[in-house]
Amino acid sequence: MINTVIASSPFIQVLLATGFTWLMTALGAATVFLTGKIGRKTLDASLGFAAGVMISVSFFSLLLPAIETPLSSNIPHWFPVIAGFLLGALFLGLSDRLLPHVHPGCPLDEAEGIKTTWKRNRLLVLAMVLHHIPEGLAIGVAFAASALTFNPTSLAAAVTLAIGMGIHNFPEGMAVAMPMRAEGKSAFKSFTYGQLSGIFEPISAVIGLILVAVFQPLLPYALGFAAGAMIYVAVEELIPECQRGNHTDLATFSLMMGFALMMGLNITLG
Repeated sequence: MINTVIASSPFIQVLLATGFTWLMTALGAATVFLTGKIGRKTLDASLGFAAGVMISVSFFSLLLPAIETPLSSNIPHWFPVIAGFLLGALFLGLSDRLLPHVHPGCPLDEAEGIKTTWKRNRLLVLAMVLHHIPEGLAIGVAFAASALTFNPTSLAAAVTLAIGMGIHNFPEGMAVAMPMRAEGKSAFKSFTYGQLSGIFEPISAVIGLILVAVFQPLLPYALGFAAGAMIYVAVEELIPECQRGNHTDLATFSLMMGFALMMGLNITLG
């Protein structure tokens, strides 16, 4: 995969990377064809692992490249990264308040965002859409950084980010499809809904790539923005969700394993 990505244009790189992450979402959703339910213990471990992956790639694949990006203006070197990071968190915070959604494992009366009469299925998908948009932006911006800086380390960070998001998306696909299957939906319909949220990842990745390619000075801001958005998702949603059950130690250890896995990949590929 790495050799293919290196030989491609940034646009093709992004399509290959997000095609992989979408495939992993679909594979996670496809587990409904094997079993009709997922235990709380498995869900907590999966969400904790996903949170660890998101936190790790946010630092190693986004914030570090943002810090190392050379600036042509006289503004302080720390400003673009911190400003982008906080804007990313603010964007996700506002989206979280406005977009109707319900998190996996939560009852319908705990739905967040603007009140609506939509059913739980649609609200579950929208919760995953909130996750996939910043993930896609992160991938697009990371490959844009690689193309603009001509830095092999940046390319390695982008590839590692895509791998991490793919690993992260597998339990997210399960987290949408399994509850629907448990509520009586057909396996095919549950799978369709489970993988559907993944389509927003390629779309948002292309948007991120185009924005940075057109407005190149935005690069450190965009890298920080993507990192802030993903940290927000991990801390506000994934970590609380994985601690809801009676498996807090398992969920915490799974988070540590997810972080360690992506840290190891970044060190190995970088």
